[in-house]
Amino acid sequence: MSRGRFGVPAGVTDAAIAAGVAATLLVAGLSGERPATDAGLLGYALLVAGGLALVARRRAPVAVLVVTGLCAVGHQALGFDVPAVAFLFAVYAAVRADHRAVTVAAAVTMLVALPLAVFALSPDLSVGQALARSRGALEIAWLVAAGAAGEALRQAERRAEEAERTREETARRRADEERLHLARELHDSLTHQISVIKVQAGVAVHLARKRGEQVPEALLAIEQAGREASRELRATLQALRDDGSTPPRGLDDVPELVARARATGLDATLTIAGGRRDVPAAVDRTAYRIVQESLTNVARHAAAMTASVRIDYRPDALAIRVDDDGAAVPGGAAIAGVGLLGMRERVTALGGRLRAEPRGGGGFTVEAELPVEQAS
Repeated sequence: MSRGRFGVPAGVTDAAIAAGVAATLLVAGLSGERPATDAGLLGYALLVAGGLALVARRRAPVAVLVVTGLCAVGHQALGFDVPAVAFLFAVYAAVRADHRAVTVAAAVTMLVALPLAVFALSPDLSVGQALARSRGALEIAWLVAAGAAGEALRQAERRAEEAERTREETARRRADEERLHLARELHDSLTHQISVIKVQAGVAVHLARKRGEQVPEALLAIEQAGREASRELRATLQALRDDGSTPPRGLDDVPELVARARATGLDATLTIAGGRRDVPAAVDRTAYRIVQESLTNVARHAAAMTASVRIDYRPDALAIRVDDDGAAVPGGAAIAGVGLLGMRERVTALGGRLRAEPRGGGGFTVEAELPVEQAS
């Protein structure tokens, strides 16, 4: 529920204003000249109805403008010479809601309709008396003032919204700049260290080949991993820049991950089950990261000889399972490193499930199920 400046709900404020205007009009009608006909009750009802209609001035300003105008014309025609206060409030509300053209048309119609209604339903009055009575009910100056007040408040609210939007855009831009700055710092520091590793590995490979020696597979894997790490750091920085020039890694790149794992001496296999199809981009990226982190953990911690990667395309989900025959034993606790926590956060964000634990026959299992309907 929207609230006013002092924390009072807008609906309560509107109801209070409507009741106050209705009471004011009724008192003015009772204290003034009253027609000695049965139409008096109808006139009082129109006075009250015009005021109470203001309770809907925020939700339906044009409708309230019409209702208050008709009530004003009605009670004036019945002989109640009471100012059209409710109509002035409706003019203010309609202009504030940016219905300026409709408001001008309604005001002009009222200025014409009031004397016509008074003269038509009170033939004993002269044309001058009818004009005087209608002018007293609705002065042009008050109409202009009500419209100007509504326009002034509308402009003030528009400027306030624009200022708020500008502040949000400035804060977002500063956050983006800070994020990019941190990414650059991280990129520069890590790239230096990785470059040193990559160069040293390349020199060792070159010297081994120059001497005619067999290059160890582990050394070749280090050289390849260094190149891949440098590429991923560059891709991360580019992604933070939002230039979109480098597509993110996904399921199409999983065979390359498995091939690199085999290059380190690990007997790694890849199985793809189910009908291959496109999946949401977030699922695509997350699946790649799960396989990447799982194989990285096998190489770092598992002391494994074999590893298997299975990707299963199900009707409503994408399932990923990575098994190894490493040193993990049943009952042992999984190492809650940054990689495993990152996997769990990614999967949870997509509404999926992740299981990472030692296998019954030894080794470790990482199993994830990612829904393909809810993700985006």
